[in-house]
Amino acid sequence: MSERKVEILDTTLRDGEQTQGVSFSPEEKLSIAKILLEEVCVDRVEVASAKVSAGEMEAVKGITAWAKRKGVLEKVEVLGFVDAEKSVDWLLACGAKTMNLLAKGSLLHLTKQLRKSPEQHTEDIRKTVEYAVSKGIAVNVFLEDWSNGMRESKQHVMQLARTLSEMPVQRVFLPDTLGVLEPEETGKFVREMVQNFPSLRFEFHAHNDYGLAVANTLAALRAGCAGAHVTVNGLGERAGNAALDELVAVLNDKTDFRCGVKEKKLAKISKIVEAFSGKRLAANKPITGSNVFTQTAGVHADGDKKAMLYQNRLLPERFGRERQYALGKLSGKASLEHNLEKIGLALSEEDKRKVLQRIVELGDMKKTVTAEDLPYIVSDILEVSGEKKVRIIKCAVNSGLGIKPEASLVLRINGNEYSESAEGDGGYDAFMNALAKIMKKSGFALPKLTDYEVHIPPGGKTDALVETTITWQGKEREFRTVGVDSDQVMAAVKATEKMLNAVVRNGKQ
Repeated sequence: MSERKVEILDTTLRDGEQTQGVSFSPEEKLSIAKILLEEVCVDRVEVASAKVSAGEMEAVKGITAWAKRKGVLEKVEVLGFVDAEKSVDWLLACGAKTMNLLAKGSLLHLTKQLRKSPEQHTEDIRKTVEYAVSKGIAVNVFLEDWSNGMRESKQHVMQLARTLSEMPVQRVFLPDTLGVLEPEETGKFVREMVQNFPSLRFEFHAHNDYGLAVANTLAALRAGCAGAHVTVNGLGERAGNAALDELVAVLNDKTDFRCGVKEKKLAKISKIVEAFSGKRLAANKPITGSNVFTQTAGVHADGDKKAMLYQNRLLPERFGRERQYALGKLSGKASLEHNLEKIGLALSEEDKRKVLQRIVELGDMKKTVTAEDLPYIVSDILEVSGEKKVRIIKCAVNSGLGIKPEASLVLRINGNEYSESAEGDGGYDAFMNALAKIMKKSGFALPKLTDYEVHIPPGGKTDALVETTITWQGKEREFRTVGVDSDQVMAAVKATEKMLNAVVRNGKQ
């Protein structure tokens, strides 16, 4: 493996937005583009398809105006079509300078969808490229359905590539549009392209229908592709595209290729895109999933405590995260000790045994247990006084159709009582607004609420217990608290009370 720079094109804002149900606002697109280019440091971003809508034009104008001010306009790309002047004029109106031209890389797509001959298509491409270049637009070319083209109409692919090699084209993109390839076949096809057309610069665009997008991208790079296309969280049509975080980790750990992406920013961009897209990540997704740096089995926690026996090169600190040790029915003494140390509680060996027994019992009952629950478990089992430094004495939330939600709250902090009331956009928002007033009075800063999950067991019972899990971002760490109640708002209030105890116990967050 030779050491060479691999260019990363992130297409979250174009191909990623083709995920069913995803639509980014112009403001969201600009925020994502800024973070990708300035903090994550991908090489380029593809931000839209030409001629889609007025809203899309507004979004691209905002991104290109910002990029021009920052001197990175050449890093912003827009998908265009073989339509002579139309796509080019759209890019010009938006202030964009690079077009990724969508050509047909298989004879089937060309004849059945466009209903044109290869000669007609080639001439149309030539006219579009010539017009773009005359207007100062740089052109890259997508060979749509290239993978099937290599399988079923290779002569067409080779002739088209030969023609492109004679045009002022910057790069040629090789997409596995339907995600049909596997790594060995990918490598074989890419090598043919690289060997036959050494003057062209190729990049690979993978789809994940068989779960092979990252593996195929790696095979393509090893076969000679100079760049790779990715999306944040693997968003994209159908099963999505190659995931940015996964590919970066593979490049850094499994190859000698150089990649300029900043690993520590991957968790941040993942959360932002998750929030903007509304597409929640699977907990076990590599690199950025909530559980991927969590050890569940007690034997793993014990091995880590003694000699880091259950850790590999994917250390959470690389990605701005930290390792956690789950509490549940599989927990052992080492898992408990890791979590006790995190919250600053010291217990005797006998007390640890009692607390661990209770944690295992809760796990058998399918209850979620977090480090922030430990003081309560300790208090319940060992009858330790003073662990609950914050108590919600009274809480009334009034909300309904046609009325402004309001909440009144009485809170005891370290023996001192505070009362406040406030309105909000919903019952819980009103509660949090009242709480913010109290915390300001008492001198404690509230952490930022970053995620809010509600779990209701199936069965259709209206009196079923609701479990609300809230994720908080403090100054030093992220943590979760869980509340359970038959009322959804009160479940959130109970989760928040646990957060308050963590804040007051630590004196900071």
